[in-house]
Amino acid sequence: MTEAARDGLPIVAIVGRPNVGKSMLFNRLTRTRAAVVDDEPGVTRDRHYRETDWQKRSFVIVDTGGLVPTVDEGMTGLIRIQASVAMDEADVILFVVDRKTGTTAIDMEIASLLRTSETPLILVVNKVDDQAGEIDIHDFHGLGLGEPLPVSALHGRGTGDLMDRMVELIPDTGGTGGMEGIRVALVGRPNVGKSSLTNRIVGRDVTIVDATPGTTRDSIDTVVMHDEQRFVLIDTAGLRRKSKITKGVEYYSAMRALKSIERADVVVLVVDSTTGIVAQDARIAGFADDAGKGLMIVYNKWDLINKDNSTAGEYVKRAEEDLPFARYAPVIQTSALTGQRARRILTLAGEVYAQASTRLQTSRVNRLIHAAADRRPPKAGRRGNILYATQISVRPPTFVVFVSDPRAVDTTYRRYLVNQLRREYGFVGTPIRILVRKRR
Repeated sequence: MTEAARDGLPIVAIVGRPNVGKSMLFNRLTRTRAAVVDDEPGVTRDRHYRETDWQKRSFVIVDTGGLVPTVDEGMTGLIRIQASVAMDEADVILFVVDRKTGTTAIDMEIASLLRTSETPLILVVNKVDDQAGEIDIHDFHGLGLGEPLPVSALHGRGTGDLMDRMVELIPDTGGTGGMEGIRVALVGRPNVGKSSLTNRIVGRDVTIVDATPGTTRDSIDTVVMHDEQRFVLIDTAGLRRKSKITKGVEYYSAMRALKSIERADVVVLVVDSTTGIVAQDARIAGFADDAGKGLMIVYNKWDLINKDNSTAGEYVKRAEEDLPFARYAPVIQTSALTGQRARRILTLAGEVYAQASTRLQTSRVNRLIHAAADRRPPKAGRRGNILYATQISVRPPTFVVFVSDPRAVDTTYRRYLVNQLRREYGFVGTPIRILVRKRR
């Protein structure tokens, strides 16, 4: 069972064969654009969870990859397994079929599987975009799954009636749940092991893992508890160089990954230990730094490295050299294969979040800033240029320094003040912002 289910929220799983509009329906019901939608069959590969509500009832909807029951090998087989897991944990199943294509042999196979389940089921006929299209839905009575319910995921037609029916069927568990917690996004280049790390941390297969780069196309959220803290793990699509990204699904997957950085509290840059940090890793770290997010560096595939007592320290030094703007980011080495230090990622992410949330009293800020100015005055040569300083926000910690002449506090001097703040108060894993204002 998922963390959401254990928190008491009912689960509604959307299943069906490829390209019937499951992801578009998922987006419509959750009032998001969380799932990638494309005409190419097989775009959705993992289970994708999102909390929503209707009539003051909260529940979780699960989007799944296209189900092909007779296929057990390759990527299609992995998608089938993920969809089957979603059905097993569901309180209600939405079986989506396509009005325009009618009943297919695969629909009949899926219906045969679903008739053996005791889980409440709604047969959803998608792509009924107008009243005339409702004539065609009667053909789906042959599936033996009850009265078909017509909807249009594209236009929203009938989705209110669908939500009403879902609320009637889901159990009233009284759970409050919520996909809330410290949001940790695992980002990096394709095939560095982000999904494998996610599965290892959670302790079960929540995302599809395959040797083919680009397996993950959506950003997948999974709730997990660790050290009595609640985390939302965000597994993202691999980010390639912009010149390598083609239009279509890969483009939108990359956009989803970048949006995952924006909504994360802590960004975990996963690096392949066998190749080390490359230019694309630096770009991704730069995105996180620019967005003001907590940042940590994880060298994965540590089991493949020949090492001695000094190897770990050497990799930390390389990270500082390759990412000079992010020397504040802690570095650890992990192996998704063996599980070495995988859960340590959450421990460290919790520490980074706490550091990014630190708020200093104004008196402490002023003492530190004035002492720093005494040791090294601004350009104009007088500490009097710095009149007053205070912290105005957290995540990232942001300070305003009021001065008589802003030209005296240039980029180099702001960097000096940041270093003084880190030396005194840590702020490990988080960027620090220094704003300069002229005191009138």
